[in-house]
Amino acid sequence: MARIRKAALATVAAAVLTIVLAPTPAHATPPNIPSYSTAVSRLNSLTVAAESHESSYSRDLFPHWITISGTCNTREEVLKRDGTNVVVGSSCYPISGSWYSPYDGVTRTSPSSIDIDHMVPLAEAWRSGAWAWTTSKRQTYANDLGGPELWAVTDTVNQSKSDKDPADWKPPRTAFHCTYAKAWIQVKWYYSLSVDSAEKSALNSMLSTC
Repeated sequence: MARIRKAALATVAAAVLTIVLAPTPAHATPPNIPSYSTAVSRLNSLTVAAESHESSYSRDLFPHWITISGTCNTREEVLKRDGTNVVVGSSCYPISGSWYSPYDGVTRTSPSSIDIDHMVPLAEAWRSGAWAWTTSKRQTYANDLGGPELWAVTDTVNQSKSDKDPADWKPPRTAFHCTYAKAWIQVKWYYSLSVDSAEKSALNSMLSTC
């Protein structure tokens, strides 16, 4: 009897261990997320300055979503890139698939419940230096598939984030804080955007989780 009980306990323990060690669902991520050491170096190279020009911001100053290939616009390209088993119709809009949102760890199967988040929001970019850019450069920024700027996430978490920087908002899934900080820093560095002091402090704290 004792032997049977021990075997049963071992089976339960193995099951619990399996649950604890279950990996994050496989999914694609945007390209060019830097290493921890590179992110630290690039954060320290950014200009620290107060945000400005907030009152003159308009989302229309960043043309999006533009056509990327055939009938596919930027949003649809991200949905194809970041989803699993994505099937698109003739207009390039997904008709099936699933999307894992790394900000909150939620998986959705309806593309209408997925938003494409700008890692560094358009309004934040504007306040950090994009106010001085040409419309052409702002269009490039708003549709950038070459770096970690565009993420497929749940609409609810994207609405919660809005245009906040890391001093005011962080992903509810703390396991993603390291990647989030590295991606945010990469975008700011690549586009020579400034950070304010509270934002830099929050990014350093998030990097400490790497």
